[in-house]
Amino acid sequence: MKKILIIQGHPDGKQQHFGHVIGQKYTSAAEDAGHSVRHVFVANLDFPLMSSEDEFKQGEPSTDISIAQKDIRWADHVVIIYPLWLGTMPAMLKGFFEQVFRPGFATTEAKSGIGFKRLLKGKSARIVVTMGMPATFYKWFFRQHSVKNLKRNILSFCGFKPIKTTLIGQVYADREDHLSAALSNISRLGRHAL
Repeated sequence: MKKILIIQGHPDGKQQHFGHVIGQKYTSAAEDAGHSVRHVFVANLDFPLMSSEDEFKQGEPSTDISIAQKDIRWADHVVIIYPLWLGTMPAMLKGFFEQVFRPGFATTEAKSGIGFKRLLKGKSARIVVTMGMPATFYKWFFRQHSVKNLKRNILSFCGFKPIKTTLIGQVYADREDHLSAALSNISRLGRHAL
């Protein structure tokens, strides 16, 4: 059984969105299969945006960020859910990642002074992105640059491996069969902690 952390990256904490339904489906399936699940709702956290390199390297994280770091450290598997906004993740989620994945938590300099050590090795991740356009269009025409950036420059850089992706397109289309199939797949992923 795995310890799973779900990071809900939708910046609107006042309304229910499809990403919240995804998180609930994943949680139910994972808990039914015996996995332990915790949640971080980025919209409900209190943290400032980074404004300098000194703050990133030497600043103290807020209480909410420190708790999120403890949850990430606890987890074997991290699921990140967010809507695609202007071709990338919402700014609040990016600000959260900048606060969380600081030196000393995510990486540290190598003893030799050359290179770095990844401090989050042994953890896997799943990125779930919702969008209005067809997912295949985002994947092949736009080449899913924001997802690649999250995978390579944030998660992999800190030691996460493997990192898998689920793209769910046309979430605003009036197609119940399409969304039901997507949620069925999310339940399968939750059962197997994938």
